Amino acid sequence: MGNILLGLVPALMWGLQPLVMQKIGGKATNQQMGMSMGTLLFSVGVLLFHQPAEWNANLIIASLLCGIFWSFGQINQIKSFHIIGVSRAMPISTGTQLLGTTLVGVLYFREWTQAMQFILGISALILIIAGVAFTAFQEREEKISSEIDMKRGMTILIVSSAGFVLYAVIPRIADINGWDAVFPQAIGMFIGSILFCSFEKKPEIFGRKSFQNILTGLFFAVANVTIMLSNEANGVALGFTLSQMNVVVSTVGGLVILHETKTFKELNITLSGLILVLAGGILIGMTK
Repeated sequence: MGNILLGLVPALMWGLQPLVMQKIGGKATNQQMGMSMGTLLFSVGVLLFHQPAEWNANLIIASLLCGIFWSFGQINQIKSFHIIGVSRAMPISTGTQLLGTTLVGVLYFREWTQAMQFILGISALILIIAGVAFTAFQEREEKISSEIDMKRGMTILIVSSAGFVLYAVIPRIADINGWDAVFPQAIGMFIGSILFCSFEKKPEIFGRKSFQNILTGLFFAVANVTIMLSNEANGVALGFTLSQMNVVVSTVGGLVILHETKTFKELNITLSGLILVLAGGILIGMTK
């Protein structure tokens, strides 16, 4: 039971992260910088307890790149929250990330070698695609401007997911240890955040809201560390599957805590899409 509860910590932290972020408020740049600063602070604590056996170029370069791609993915995901809301954005973001990482795993890493893995994996991809489509549903009666916002939000989320996929696969390509990468990766996140935020109008990079949003970075960092602990305790398949529950926390939280509005039909279809994305994530976990 203790290991299962440990496995649910990343889901809870990642799920609460966008809710806390939106409650604190601020510009997308404030929220991005707060996250990166919180993550960097937490990584210093991790470094005190775990130091890499060797600081080599492979570890440093791969970790920095990893952090920069995370920054690109994260700031675009945050922008989507402001456009379409957390309850719409998170299932779509989770679904597109699952699609991306799974396809890279299959095509590049050759993860699926058995017939059952292909059956489960292809079924999962179909469920995820359907779930994303359901989540993006809007009733025709809504204003045209809202439809345009949904398209814009979807486009930004797809771009965001590309950054997150690279963040996820670079450590595997470079064959670096997750614990070793925590600190240099956080430096990359901080540098990348300053870089991408500087392109925005009046970024207020180190404004008051940026420092308040350090809390969201701590939520992310705790999730990042506990997913590694969960994978060690539960195995990758179960650890990964449990972590996908974050989409339930963030989607339901967006509706209940942030009071994001939907028509009755949209709500039913969104929740159906959420279930499909979640089911797809569980099936992908079963292929590992």
